[in-house]
Amino acid sequence: MTDAQETTRDATTPRTTTGGGPPDDVVSADGLPIPLLEPREGIPPVVADQDGLDRVIAAFAAGTGPVAVDAERASGYRYGQRAYLVQLRREGAGSALVDPVGCPDLSGLGEALSGTEWILHAATQDLPCLREIGMVPTTLFDTELAGRLAGFPRVGLGAMVESVLGYALEKGHSAVDWSTRPLPEPWLRYAALDVELLVDLRDALEKELDRQGKLEWARQEFDAIASAPPAPPRKDPWRRTSGMHKVRRRRQMAVVRELWNTRDRIAQRRDVSPGKVLGDAAIVEAALALPLNVHALAALPGYGQRMGRRQLDQWMAAVDRAKALPDTELPQPGQTPSGPPPPRSWAEKDPVAAARLSAARAAVSALAEELNLPQENLITPDTVRRLCWEPPQRVDPDTVAEALAGHGARPWQVEQVTPALVGALTSAQA
Repeated sequence: MTDAQETTRDATTPRTTTGGGPPDDVVSADGLPIPLLEPREGIPPVVADQDGLDRVIAAFAAGTGPVAVDAERASGYRYGQRAYLVQLRREGAGSALVDPVGCPDLSGLGEALSGTEWILHAATQDLPCLREIGMVPTTLFDTELAGRLAGFPRVGLGAMVESVLGYALEKGHSAVDWSTRPLPEPWLRYAALDVELLVDLRDALEKELDRQGKLEWARQEFDAIASAPPAPPRKDPWRRTSGMHKVRRRRQMAVVRELWNTRDRIAQRRDVSPGKVLGDAAIVEAALALPLNVHALAALPGYGQRMGRRQLDQWMAAVDRAKALPDTELPQPGQTPSGPPPPRSWAEKDPVAAARLSAARAAVSALAEELNLPQENLITPDTVRRLCWEPPQRVDPDTVAEALAGHGARPWQVEQVTPALVGALTSAQA
């Protein structure tokens, strides 16, 4: 356990969002984490109609302090990353469970909480699905990111609640199919408990970050997340098919593309995860084999006895479409990179740049260890690569700081890493 964790544990009394310590009869005499088995006010009813939603909006608008927010998706079961349950908790309002299937427009709730600090754990995972239903925070506090900046080695919600507050959360339902209706009571209990202690966790982490002199760093990171625009659609998402590195020829790449696009259309129409329609491994197998007919396709892994003739025909038709394309319509071997080439090629392409990168990585690593936080949170590896591949013509604190800011580094990051990177770039050029 780090000094930061010891200080936090010593300074923080386990409590719930209603204040005070845990009841005396549930305090663990042996010092082990206290199992958190039930929400303080019990499992709230699932709100799935406008009347219920209006009551939630009124209650949370009248509440005080920050609001804890979480969302559950059906990753691996349904197409896309939509929210299937939204959990909230706020002082004076208690907890609420809202069903976005029955209440697909939560913009009224989002507006009621405008100007209120939202507390999320791993905010970048939930914000896209919350944005789809009209919930967008103006300010936020990310307890996972706060844990990273504070130097905690394990930053999952359960680990953070245990190490900081002394409670053990039951995490057995994190990967279930949240599109299930009605949602089983144990899942609802789990969902309500996920926001039960977020306010307390936020308060404890704020104190710890302040003690370490990192609170302003965290605020800049939170502001960057809250103000970030939605991510643009990925270009050529089929290129991310698992096993794609095995596919070398352009005709084979065309098969991957056609099968991937066909699978995606089917998955979207059926509202199921694409992997449940056809696995990535099966797509790559067909691309490598370029089967001549449906019988040859059926012999490949992933297209076995459980697949009907109609399904086989649709996959074979996709393969045939790719095989019939003229050479001018075949995909190119790789995407044009928007930044530096992969670091493994630097030694051959530009040995001086490779030396810069090696020195810069070592400097960042040493500084991150000194500051007790992950290297990627101190400064992104992509920013370091871009700086080392195309450094300023004159290397000094001003030019390096300007370059880092131009690559999107926050002011606190620029302040911390500029001296180390100036030294690394200067020594590499000597």
